[in-house]
Amino acid sequence: MNYNKVEFEAAFGTLKQIPQSDLPEIVFAGRSNVGKSSMLNRIFNRKNLARVSSMPGKTITINFFKVENDVRIVDLPGYGYAKVAKGEKRRWAEMMEGYFQSPRNIKLVVQLVDMRHKPSEDDYIMMRFLQDAGLPFIVAATKSDKLNKTQYNERKNALREELAEFGDNLTILPFSSEKGEGTDELKKIIESVL
Repeated sequence: MNYNKVEFEAAFGTLKQIPQSDLPEIVFAGRSNVGKSSMLNRIFNRKNLARVSSMPGKTITINFFKVENDVRIVDLPGYGYAKVAKGEKRRWAEMMEGYFQSPRNIKLVVQLVDMRHKPSEDDYIMMRFLQDAGLPFIVAATKSDKLNKTQYNERKNALREELAEFGDNLTILPFSSEKGEGTDELKKIIESVL
């Protein structure tokens, strides 16, 4: 996969707008403000491929990026932001559920969690949904650079316990968009599923 040949393709705000799947898809999911846009920008070595916002809840569409003509990268709207209206939350939930339940060629879901904290209830709901749907997923533990060495090791061990229900084989990858930790490993994982 050529990480230098990526382009924004389209953004869709409703399920009806989303075209049928015609390429393998790598999906990025996580709560609002967990660092999805920063991660995508780091992986593809672009500053503004995905728009980064300091305000949570800004990504309200499913965003599609095409890598050459081989792979589609899917950036899902963030979940769990409290200040979003109930109707909007319901629309997001229906859109995401509809996306996952439509016939798509999903090769991998990269589930982002903030390494500094225990996964939220919304994170658990999302991962249980992925597991129940039989979708392959890994956990990228973002913002690893915000921890000192002791905190880093403590949280790395704690995450393994906190996510034990998803099995011993679950890949948990510490990631820093700032320092680049985990970037090469994530690229290898993505390439291994294509």
